Amino acid sequence: MSDDTIRLVTIGRIIRRRWRLLTILALVGALVGYGTSLLFPPRYTTSAPVLLPGAWEERELLTQQEIATSSVVVDQAAATLHWTGVSGRELRDRVSAKAADGNIIKISGTADTPKRAQQLSDQVAQQFVAFAARIAGGGTDTVAATESEALRKQVEETNRRITDLAKAADPGKTVESVQSRTDLEQLRTSLQEAIDKLDQAGPATDKAGMVVMGPAARPVGEAPPTRMQLIVGGALLFFLLAVIGHLVAARMNRRLRTEPEIAAALGSAPLGTVDVPGERPAHRPEGRGPRARIHRLLGVDTRWDTPTLQKSGDEAGRQIRYRRVCARLRDQLPAPRRLLVVVPDGDEIARRAAGQLVDEAKTDPLLRVVGVSVDRPMVPDRDIESGALVVLSAGSWTAEELVGIAEACADGGHEVVGVVVAGMVQARPTRPVGELPDDAALALAVGHNATGGSA
Repeated sequence: MSDDTIRLVTIGRIIRRRWRLLTILALVGALVGYGTSLLFPPRYTTSAPVLLPGAWEERELLTQQEIATSSVVVDQAAATLHWTGVSGRELRDRVSAKAADGNIIKISGTADTPKRAQQLSDQVAQQFVAFAARIAGGGTDTVAATESEALRKQVEETNRRITDLAKAADPGKTVESVQSRTDLEQLRTSLQEAIDKLDQAGPATDKAGMVVMGPAARPVGEAPPTRMQLIVGGALLFFLLAVIGHLVAARMNRRLRTEPEIAAALGSAPLGTVDVPGERPAHRPEGRGPRARIHRLLGVDTRWDTPTLQKSGDEAGRQIRYRRVCARLRDQLPAPRRLLVVVPDGDEIARRAAGQLVDEAKTDPLLRVVGVSVDRPMVPDRDIESGALVVLSAGSWTAEELVGIAEACADGGHEVVGVVVAGMVQARPTRPVGELPDDAALALAVGHNATGGSA
């Protein structure tokens, strides 16, 4: 698994073989989501639209959006609402504004009840419109009106001065006197036209006033995340974390799976691969106590990353593999042939394979099976054995653990003469002995002289 690509079949295998653990973790995640929903009370959100008539640039709309959520507007709304224990600072975190198409600003308010959310949105919208009106016309109109009145008085004073100058001019009808009076009248006319244009323009050159398009709708559902969303989200999060944890653990798995790697770690040659019929694709530790019972309840007492059982041949075909291993041992060892069969503790597949080897070998070679702990390996001292034969299952042990077994054999005076890798397969109905296939009969005829490739 450490070098394989993660595929959907791998995730499906995790779900199929760890469904109990995943279900319990999903329930725990749902409880965590429910507890989180109790810490955060439900919230309701609604919006009040405000129309800005006229032509507005994008930056102007952004400015009005900031004004709508400013402290001046929100504090005034808080003072008008008079909610107990709720200040303007708290309301600023519950109010937002967004510029929409058509020169519309939507002012949203969030509260713990639908009624309060509606009141907050409406009140902030009204205070925003009132504040914008004061900015646009309050102070500037007063100043403009004062300056216009002063200018009008100056024009009237100038008109009187012009009249006095016209009367004081030479009443004769000389060219110079007529020209002077004409110039004075033209000046009077120009001043009057300027005053008329000023009155027509007036102080209202700004855009038309803003309008609240209507009251905010009362919300009928909670604002996300709702309690149900938190519960479902917690269950899904814990489920995904559990699956990812399994994938990470499988990526970091250092157990050896191939026959050459196992033989290299033990410093010996592979003698072949044998099949063990079974229904469960992993070895189950025979632990007792509360911890072992919990592991069995959760379904974590067996490994999930073992490959799916492959269909094997019948019983006769499996016996041929064992006989070939025994034949290679007879060819490799001098007589008398006595071997110590070393099986790691907890490896049920290897233990069954070792027992089958003993049955097939009978007395040649003479095999004695011993179990060895991989944590603190200890092999009996050499007596009459010619070496040690290590039998184990693929994908169960790391290189460090196998090196420890090899060193324990060396300390006991046993040379590791070979390695037999056992694999569990799906059993088929047993075929009568008289119906052996041609290749099986040929292999039996060869007998103990068969040597060479993997069994």
